[in-house]
Amino acid sequence: MPADTDIASDDSTLTFGQRVRRARERNGLTRPVVGGLVGRSAEWVKAIENGRLNTPRLPLLLRLADVLGVADLAELTGDERVSAASYTKAAHSALPAVRQALTTYRLGGADEEPEGVEELLSRVSEAWQLWHGSGEHRTRVARVLPDLLGDLQHAARALEGAGRRRALAGLAQTYHLAQLYLAFQPVPELVTLTGDRSMSAAQDADCPRAIATAAWYMNHVFREAGERHEARVDLAMKAAALLRPDADVEDRALWGLLHLAAALSYAKIGQRGNAERYWDRADAVARSLGDDYVHPYLVFGRRMVDAYAITVNADLVRGHRAVSAAERVDLASVPSATRRSFHLIESARAYRLQGEHVAVVHLLRKALETSPETARFNLFARSTVVELADSPNAVIRDDVRYLTTKLGMPTAA
Repeated sequence: MPADTDIASDDSTLTFGQRVRRARERNGLTRPVVGGLVGRSAEWVKAIENGRLNTPRLPLLLRLADVLGVADLAELTGDERVSAASYTKAAHSALPAVRQALTTYRLGGADEEPEGVEELLSRVSEAWQLWHGSGEHRTRVARVLPDLLGDLQHAARALEGAGRRRALAGLAQTYHLAQLYLAFQPVPELVTLTGDRSMSAAQDADCPRAIATAAWYMNHVFREAGERHEARVDLAMKAAALLRPDADVEDRALWGLLHLAAALSYAKIGQRGNAERYWDRADAVARSLGDDYVHPYLVFGRRMVDAYAITVNADLVRGHRAVSAAERVDLASVPSATRRSFHLIESARAYRLQGEHVAVVHLLRKALETSPETARFNLFARSTVVELADSPNAVIRDDVRYLTTKLGMPTAA
């Protein structure tokens, strides 16, 4: 099909190349960006879309699906028997319990006294500590999420005035935790649900900080769902406008966080100038807060902004700059095992752009050791291990086998 021909609306008639083009355009990605992120050229992407090249082998197909934000390979291949979920998305053992908590409502009577707001907010803070701690953070958070959600929902219904608004702000934070728990699992509809509920609770609380935090997490939801870039940036900037960055330290941190969200959004669609401009604003805020400042649960601060420079440059397909950023950042001082593991995986992604597979495998092992459940549920880590299983490089062979086992990956045929 010629490149400029409209894509047919009937899914059953679409070719593989037409499906790739549809997913690419839905995410606002250019051919050079997609090609760079999968280790191929823009001409390769064009040849795929125009049908001059056949469907690639599974490892490359998985990488392409990851870059295009496609959860099921059937969306690209048209074959409902082929799903990417087993290769690129794992399901946590407690997922059914968390799903039930999100779709069940405790309709307590008027005489049922809610727990005190201070006690509830203390439980929210403890849940965030579980998330950022080392070890099985998803498993630990899943144990407390159902009851915490139910108790906060009841308090928000039963209380009035300032107490109700504080309970709602705590509920918004708990929905953020649920969203993080659900991320990278095969339940995109629940990720969207928790993002929407967190924003609704934040707005009902009439709390600019809660709204700003919800906007940060909704940006992640939008990127995962392939929502248009303009909506992501518009939401972040509208939320930032509600803050008082010159009058309050936390407001300033959240203002910087939302500009970081805009930088990540621009980088995702390959707009280098805007990505750098918004990242510079976030960087200036982090520097103004000092090297020792770290937001208590969002972890915004000097090291977080430095680490996200890896992601920004990797998304812009600037491998050398991404590797340089990875070499400069001090991840050991980031007070979150989940964050350290994530940024180690992003460092691996930077080295992958440079074709340095030994470094990729080393960093993935280090990420797994730092926070096992972060690595197990990361799409790049899982799809890369599948890809490297076919590598003829004997140096990494044993490590790839180890990662395949520890990440719970099936063996590709």
